[in-house]
Amino acid sequence: MTISQTAGNVCTVSSLNTKKQQTANSVESEVIYLPNTDCAIKSQASLSAFTSYRVGGEAQLYVSPRNIEALQASLKYAKERDLKVTTLGAGSNLLVSDRGISGLVIATRHLRFSNFDPQTGQLTVAAGESIPSLALAAAELGWEGLEWAVGIPGTAGGAVVMNAGAHNSCIADMLVSAEVLSPDGTLETLTPEQLGYGYRTSLLQGGDRIVTQATLQLAPGADPAKVVAITKEHKKHRLSTQPYNFPSCGSVFRNPKPYSAGWLIEQTGLKGYQIGGAQVALLHANFIVNRGGAKASDIFCLIRHIQHQVQERWSINLEPEVKMLGEFQGACG
Repeated sequence: MTISQTAGNVCTVSSLNTKKQQTANSVESEVIYLPNTDCAIKSQASLSAFTSYRVGGEAQLYVSPRNIEALQASLKYAKERDLKVTTLGAGSNLLVSDRGISGLVIATRHLRFSNFDPQTGQLTVAAGESIPSLALAAAELGWEGLEWAVGIPGTAGGAVVMNAGAHNSCIADMLVSAEVLSPDGTLETLTPEQLGYGYRTSLLQGGDRIVTQATLQLAPGADPAKVVAITKEHKKHRLSTQPYNFPSCGSVFRNPKPYSAGWLIEQTGLKGYQIGGAQVALLHANFIVNRGGAKASDIFCLIRHIQHQVQERWSINLEPEVKMLGEFQGACG
């Protein structure tokens, strides 16, 4: 199964239709409608609603394609205007600057489909599918392999890029292939070996290729009740050990083996430390939560403070797992 590529849905970039609309701040913005499609490019779109931190400025231009053709047309639009392209998934591992993002922000959250093939035991999913939802769907079918992923707050595309993982498992362990779209509009299928996977990283990070879909190898045929029970237990564990009562991005720092980042931060005495509306979570020190009214700069400065304090005490440089987009220079004064 593939994302629909019906000719009638193709976005073209000629004869653009534009309209003006008022934003919540009464600032006139422009919406560019690409013909023969539901693909609309919006100007000065607030990104705070599209990140799990609920912070961030505006995208100069924003689009959320629903099929491959719309995605390709969006890239063509950007290329013809020499616009920088930034890809956004569920926004769950992301910190967007208060100053926003220049160029075109492409959100893949509306690229949706999933196909469980019982003959091969493979699950093929579009980039915008929710990882927790997929884990539950697989469990209910009696398919083993994704139980660990029920607490991963992101999309399939983001999981492939970041090599998301938990409970000693990760996407690289089960990925068969990933389909990626290059800036010139060509699609390519890559193997895990070609993606250069490491701990919470891949060659796709920092690059300009966009994940459109992925195929995962699972193990069908188990008792659904048993798989569901294990999956729910993983979810219960995460809910009891990680803070979900305030907006966050998930884990902020990679674990510098043999230590855990959370342990280092806690032993440094930073649990509960707060800058503005951003706080080191009391439940788990490797989480920074938005206690209300936080700015991206508050979170950014708290990240830098944690890094400095841990470096001072342990001579260990904590590497952020959260991806930072936009301009943060001078954010901490």
